[in-house]
Amino acid sequence: MSTDTELQQWRDQALRLEQQLNRTVIGQQAPVRQLIIAVFARGHVMLEGQVGVGKTTLLRAVAQGLGGYYQRIEGTIDLMPADLIYYTYLNGEGRPCVDPGPLLKQGEQLAIFFFNEINRARPQVHSLLLRVMAERSVGAFNREYRMPHVQVFADRNRVEREETFELPAAARDRFMMEIGIDAPCEDAVMDALIFDPQFHDVDALVAGVESTGVPYYQLNDIGAAIQQAVKSSPTLHRYALDLWKACSRPGDFGIRLSDVEMNQFIQAGASPRGMSYFLRAAKVRAWLQGRDMLLPEDMQAVFQVTMGHRIFLNPVYGYRKEELMPELVKGILGNIAAP
Repeated sequence: MSTDTELQQWRDQALRLEQQLNRTVIGQQAPVRQLIIAVFARGHVMLEGQVGVGKTTLLRAVAQGLGGYYQRIEGTIDLMPADLIYYTYLNGEGRPCVDPGPLLKQGEQLAIFFFNEINRARPQVHSLLLRVMAERSVGAFNREYRMPHVQVFADRNRVEREETFELPAAARDRFMMEIGIDAPCEDAVMDALIFDPQFHDVDALVAGVESTGVPYYQLNDIGAAIQQAVKSSPTLHRYALDLWKACSRPGDFGIRLSDVEMNQFIQAGASPRGMSYFLRAAKVRAWLQGRDMLLPEDMQAVFQVTMGHRIFLNPVYGYRKEELMPELVKGILGNIAAP
């Protein structure tokens, strides 16, 4: 059983990591906090945004600050599942050799697996990644390889659609969060990104992130301790249930959107797994705020990033998703009274 002192020490380390990330990728305080929550809630993360807004830099900085073994792969249209498991080559003597690929190279010590431009990879690759995310294991060479510590970070840009493959619902549901990264709009931040030389050398910028002392290979135990330490009340249970129901039947809760038939709007709401991720993230948010009691504001703070990608609209409204989903989330949080 972890003590209150240990939880406080881990919290201090988490906040130091957050400070370093905010110095590395400026103007992205909300996504940085969401990433920190996902790390300690032990959930996989998808980042989405335009090209060049700092998605890859942020994920590299997280890996640098956490420590642990790290592997990365680039999504391409010709990438196949086997490329994640092994690669073949001719050695100096001209003989064929097989070496472990990025998923197997570190074995059970693999900590962070970063999949860049995941939507450029084929569905077969998504299928393999789905097992890794769900079971933290992969089968290869007639045996099973366990990766108990692995956390998958992926990113995709929302600009290019050619030669890309949309992730299936099952794969998206395995990500605890889908975090949007937008270009900063504050003049001071934009000025620094343009004229401050430190932000022009990404490699040096990421290398400057120091390890905060978070014991990475204890993060599973730390995450479990946080979940045990942060308590909730019966009224919050009811609130969470209402939020869940509203994801499937928003019209029953008085939620109305313009030019939308509410009884035909939702194809599928959030899954039980999604609600589990939602509550886990909310508890970590409470812990980072220095509390051992869950509050409605913790649930509201993580609702968009944990639930938005789990609500599937009927195809007739699919083309308006970017417009309608924020309105739906706002309606759910605004119409359901918090205790």
